[in-house]
Amino acid sequence: MSSKFSAVEVIASKRDRNELTDEQIKWTIAEYTNGNIADEQMSALLMAILLNGMNMREISTWTNAMIASGERMNWQKLSRPTVDKHSTGGVGDKITLPLAPLVAACGVAIPQLSGRGLGHTGGTLDKMESIPGWRASLSNDEMLKVLQDCGAVICAAGSGLAPADKKLYALRDVTGTVPAIPLIASSIMSKKIAEGTGALVLDVKTGNGAFMDQPEKARELAKTMVQIGKSAGLKISALVTAMDVPLGKKIGNALEVEESIEVLSGGGPADVVELTLVLADEMLKLANVKPKLSPESALKNGQAMDVWRKMVSAQGGDLNQQLPKSKHQMQILAKESGKLLSMNALSVGVASWLLGAGRAKQGEKVQAAAGIEIHAKPGEAITKGAPLFTLHTDEAERFERAQAQLDKAVEIGSEKSEPSVKRLPLVIDRIES
Repeated sequence: MSSKFSAVEVIASKRDRNELTDEQIKWTIAEYTNGNIADEQMSALLMAILLNGMNMREISTWTNAMIASGERMNWQKLSRPTVDKHSTGGVGDKITLPLAPLVAACGVAIPQLSGRGLGHTGGTLDKMESIPGWRASLSNDEMLKVLQDCGAVICAAGSGLAPADKKLYALRDVTGTVPAIPLIASSIMSKKIAEGTGALVLDVKTGNGAFMDQPEKARELAKTMVQIGKSAGLKISALVTAMDVPLGKKIGNALEVEESIEVLSGGGPADVVELTLVLADEMLKLANVKPKLSPESALKNGQAMDVWRKMVSAQGGDLNQQLPKSKHQMQILAKESGKLLSMNALSVGVASWLLGAGRAKQGEKVQAAAGIEIHAKPGEAITKGAPLFTLHTDEAERFERAQAQLDKAVEIGSEKSEPSVKRLPLVIDRIES
């Protein structure tokens, strides 16, 4: 591409609140990916976008330019329609683990290309890697084979998918430009469109434990991503769901695998089961598949579990081996009797991260067995001295800081008390245009 623009000119245009042209955007993404635009110049442009925004045309062009920086996957060899789910992340959000095999058991193929966790939100690949022998990195041919044989694959996105996003993501992380809706939406959607799925359900979390803590902001992000998907010819919808309380009762990599297996065995916490079934129905609807067996039946009769076992072993995972257990445990007890009114998801997520379940920067190792078991959820009665949490870590010196986080995580009141902040319903909104 010829140098018909200069980086300074593009930065100045967005700084002065102008719309960038399609040509300017395509040139900028291509030149930055090829190393011809310096990080400091791209940082300035990202900050200008964060401050001054982008319209839908600019966001779609930016997304398409990031897709064009790499390869696009193709699943046409599959005999079934493809659908994927993407969650913006939260605390205890292990939904992908039971959901992918469940929807596959209902007749749809699930190419679930997932990521790793950063900060207090866990990553699907980190959870799966706590299964002995399981591997995240598959070649495109291996992905296709697992999909053909099992109906679902959970694996790492290859470096060939939207390489521009990888560079931009790292830069946003260190320049304070992560929370810009145009940049979040284009980052997620460039990878998901390049992944080649025929339909996509977005699970956009909101509440104190989510990236978008305000429901209005979550709706705005959901609408932006749905519009990007629609303009790319994708069948797409978004659910805005609650993340003010942790999902389920187990937080941390191996602990969340354990809870996912409980769900696949027909048990598990009610909120995890409910959200799994809601998302399964949404995915089947978008894929236009009416299964002979409802998702609820496929969970209860073991069909989803059969797909899970097959899928895990296809990627080297050994479910006969025990999941990792932490070297140290510690219980936190209730200081008073009463009703548990609220539990701050962010505080629980940060405590789990402090115990070693998450990473502070890209590339750090996580502890497979670290995390938190929750013994009571909001709305339940609690007795003074009864366990509220069990903390797990391999390094006992981590307990103190994690406990300090959890001390402010719960609110206990009388039977008639109301929480100081009203709880969100599990599914807040559905967006399809």
